[in-house]
Amino acid sequence: MKYALALLVALGCILGSAHAQQFPTKSIRFIVPFTPGGGTDTFARIVAPKLGDALGQQVIVDNRAGAQGSIGTAIGAKSPPDGYTIVLGFIGTLTINPHLYRNVGYDPIKDFAAVARGTMQPYVLVVHPSVPVKTLKELAALAGKHPGKLTFGSSSSAAQLAAELFKMITGTNMLHVPYKGAGPALMDLLAGNLDMTFSVPAAPSGHVKAGKLRAIAVTGTKRLLEFPDIPTSAESGYPDLEVTGWYGIVVPAGTPKDIIARLNAETVRALQLSDVKQRLSGAGLDAAPSSSEEFAAIIKKEYERWGKVVKAAGLKVD
Repeated sequence: MKYALALLVALGCILGSAHAQQFPTKSIRFIVPFTPGGGTDTFARIVAPKLGDALGQQVIVDNRAGAQGSIGTAIGAKSPPDGYTIVLGFIGTLTINPHLYRNVGYDPIKDFAAVARGTMQPYVLVVHPSVPVKTLKELAALAGKHPGKLTFGSSSSAAQLAAELFKMITGTNMLHVPYKGAGPALMDLLAGNLDMTFSVPAAPSGHVKAGKLRAIAVTGTKRLLEFPDIPTSAESGYPDLEVTGWYGIVVPAGTPKDIIARLNAETVRALQLSDVKQRLSGAGLDAAPSSSEEFAAIIKKEYERWGKVVKAAGLKVD
């Protein structure tokens, strides 16, 4: 009996190894729950070709925007757990939306398995040049003089919560304008239809350098190479305004562990390539690969943290 059990265990390992070696036999869909033109899309389109080369099958980016990323994420959660659908995991969709919205259509902890974290990045606060401020303190003063008049746009709950934190810290009131993606929000900001937005650095970078937008602070613990002259929120007098986002890859719960291990290995390997790191850095994104276990722990910890913030802010969207 003992030998038979050992034989079954060995056979299972062999079959699992064979399963991983055979995967994939067709193209893989990479769901990005936002419109093209933002940081999530930038990350996916840099990583997808490298991942495809390593796996020997095309990795196709599929933008499914709506409800601050919840629609595309819910589609991913309901996809077959076979490794042929991977999902852009984002701080907003996995750790904030479930607290902010009454029903997002998925449980970020139960419905997904973590593959790997991809990047870490703070947010940058950018304003239209017509807004007469150059620092966070000047912005707080202006918002205090004109309550409810200044507008801020967001295409993700993480960016929205960064603005809500600023409002809480400064005791000011500004009007939130939601968008389906960073691209549309950026277009309205450039046109002067919006006063400001907290954004991942990738989206506004070129416009800031061209002088079409003004960056006044970053929410991380250190300045960005992309914006070396822009102070952190702590340097600006607001140390509590620290918001560091991340991108990564998750798959539907129930995806075989050997496939997750293969996806993790190839994702980590892609993120360590010099040209990938350079392109990510140029978009204001820092490559920060992790094991699947580490990423799962990060998601859980951030889920608990932002749940407390949403509750304290009294935010809830029906």
